[in-house]
Amino acid sequence: MEAVNQILRYLKSSLDENQISRGVNKEMVPRFLIQRLTPYFAARIRENQRLLSSSVLAHQETSSSLITPSVGIDTIHMTDNCIRRMKELQEPMEEKMLRLSVETGGCSGFQYVFNLDEKTNPDDRVCEKQGVKLVVDNISYDFVKGATIDYVEELIRSAFVVTTNPSAVGGCSCKSSFMVKQ
Repeated sequence: MEAVNQILRYLKSSLDENQISRGVNKEMVPRFLIQRLTPYFAARIRENQRLLSSSVLAHQETSSSLITPSVGIDTIHMTDNCIRRMKELQEPMEEKMLRLSVETGGCSGFQYVFNLDEKTNPDDRVCEKQGVKLVVDNISYDFVKGATIDYVEELIRSAFVVTTNPSAVGGCSCKSSFMVKQ
């Protein structure tokens, strides 16, 4: 609130005598700003509430602690390179799973995070192909359902990447961050 007051004080003080003589009232500036900014902030709050509530509803609708999605449009797909690399990373006695999660950040708003994990959590979804398990938490799953996971080896890096994501409208060239469809 103090920041808003500082902005209002600055705007009032920046009005020069010419603006005042043309009919701009210093007392109208706060009302004018509030009228102009209120629709913008209200739209942003509604959008955030919509995204949050859809994630929460999807989480609440999950009746089982571990759900393996059926093969279809919502399944997360793994390429042969992804499966081959995961099998190389797994130790003979210890089963590692590839965990995919989505976090805010990156140059496009959201970013993919890959980790190796040994356990699942109660809110995880598990996709399995040829003995390799991909684990995604319910909230992240809403952002990556139908995506394809690959393992790429390039001069600059070797990494797991999301090559296609039907929930994304754009992203950066490194394929580690993305924007969601509105």
